[in-house]
Parts: sequence; structure tokens; C-alpha cells
Amino acid sequence: MFDLVGKRYYFFLLSLLVIIPGVVSLLIPPALRLGIDFTSGTTMTLRFQRPVDLAELRAAFAEFGHPDAVIQVTGGGDFIVRTRPFSELEGGGTEESVRSRLVEFLQARFGPVDVLDFATISPVVAAETVRNSALAVAAASVGILLYLTFAFRSVRHPFRYGVCAVVALLHDALVVVGIFSILGKVAGVEVDTMFITALLTVIGFSVHDTIVVFDRIRENARRLAGADFPAVVNYSLLQTVGRSLNTSLTVVFTLTALLLFGGVTIRTFVLALLIGIISGTYSSIFNASMLLVAWNEGDFGRLTRRILGLVPARG
Repeated sequence: MFDLVGKRYYFFLLSLLVIIPGVVSLLIPPALRLGIDFTSGTTMTLRFQRPVDLAELRAAFAEFGHPDAVIQVTGGGDFIVRTRPFSELEGGGTEESVRSRLVEFLQARFGPVDVLDFATISPVVAAETVRNSALAVAAASVGILLYLTFAFRSVRHPFRYGVCAVVALLHDALVVVGIFSILGKVAGVEVDTMFITALLTVIGFSVHDTIVVFDRIRENARRLAGADFPAVVNYSLLQTVGRSLNTSLTVVFTLTALLLFGGVTIRTFVLALLIGIISGTYSSIFNASMLLVAWNEGDFGRLTRRILGLVPARG
């Protein structure tokens, strides 16, 4: 029987190799390239009756006083523009008058233009979005910890199951956030409220997959009473790994198709989901259960004592 549990430190090392670059990127300001949902600003969708070059449109917004405008082209040829709030008075007037002047300016340069969507996020709303997003992730983590502690109360140390599941989901969150931090610095990828939605979805998927594995461990621990705990966990993993991989692959294939052929407006959301699902599958199999074994076998205590120099490391 293949010994997955015996190689747990290799799996921990692989996780660290993925997480550390993202954490380093998060420590370099700005941690994430925030969209207007978090920073405040104006977003609009424009449709022109004749072909318009992206560089020319960027130059036009710069001339209008918005050189920092972020412009994306959709698959249908529309333009999604994100820029600082139009509510900030520019040359006098209200937001509506500034919008009207912009439309007149664009029509004079590119011909007829339709504003398909227009919205402004105020700084107050943006700050509230940041706060609510952090609270949502924290509440989900606490709720999952309490639920798993209760659900696995029939086994020894049920609290450990909850802690290991939360560590696994935090691993997935760090992987997603870290990669997006790198993408923000390298490719200018922004995060918005849809990113938070994707992150919470990833957390839910990760916990669901982890619970499936933990439940099998619980069943086998009862059935194989007296057996060595690492052996029980290893046997349980071998029973569930095929199911977990098959389930995840169906989702990965669907998300990959959406990423390649879906609209630009959902690309960030889909990419976050894709990264998170892959990470969640890995962490539920190779992290959560391995942490449970390491904790049960006293690995953390021995490691701590070695670090503190209380006992010599074995050669």
C-alpha cells in the first residue's frame, strides 16, 4: 500500500514553495491591485458604432483628464472603463454633467457612442466593502471550526479536526490571494467584490472536500479500532483520493473553458475559482489529513523543542 502519510513533509514543503512567493508579494505595497469596489471610482461600459482602437480610447481618456483609466475590451467589442470617481468635480458641475461632457467628447472623436452601464462607488461604500469582506472570511472560518468540532465530537480530539480544516482553507485563501498579488504587480490584474465571492466559494469547496476525507477517517477509525492512526489515515486517503480528483477535474475543465471562452467581465472571478479549486483539492488530501497525523503523532511538539534547542536534532 502506497504510503502517502509517510511523505507528509514533502507535501508541506510543496505548499510552502507555493505560498511563500505570494506572501512576499503581499508584503510589498500595494499588496493587491484593488478595483474600484475597494478604492472608490467610476465604471462604465461603452459601445461605439464604428471600430475604435484601444490605444486611441486610452489617449482620449487621458486628454479628458483620466490618464489612470483602466480600459478592457469585451468579446463583443464593447469597452469596460474603470477610473477615479466622476463625482469628483472636474471643471465644475455635477457627476451627471461630467458624464454628459465625456459622452460629447467621445462622440466628437469617435462618432456615436452608447453608455450601456455607468456606476460610481463612493469611498464610504468602498471602505465598507473591505470591512465586510474581511468579516465574511473570518466568520466563515470560525463557523467551520465550531461546526467540525461538533460534527466530529464522537472521535478523539474533535477540535483538531476543526483546526486542521481551517488551516487547509487558510492555505487555499493564501494561495489565491498570493497569486493575485503577483498577477497584480506583473499583469495589472485587479480584485473586486467578485474576487471575494470566488474566495468564499473556494473556502466552501475546500471544507466540503476536507469533510469527505475526515468522515472516511472517522469511519475507518471505528472499524479498525486499535489500528495505528497514521495507517488509518493513509488507508482513508487512498480510498478517497480518486473520488476527490475526479470531482475536482470536472469542475476544473468547466472553469478552464469559461476562462478561455467566457467574457472578460467574469475572467477574474473564474481565474480565482480555478486556482482555488486546484489548491483546495490538494490541501484537502495532502494538507488537512497530514496535519491531523502530525498533530496526533506529536510532530509539532518535537519540532518546537528542536527549534528551541531543548533536545538535539537526530542526524
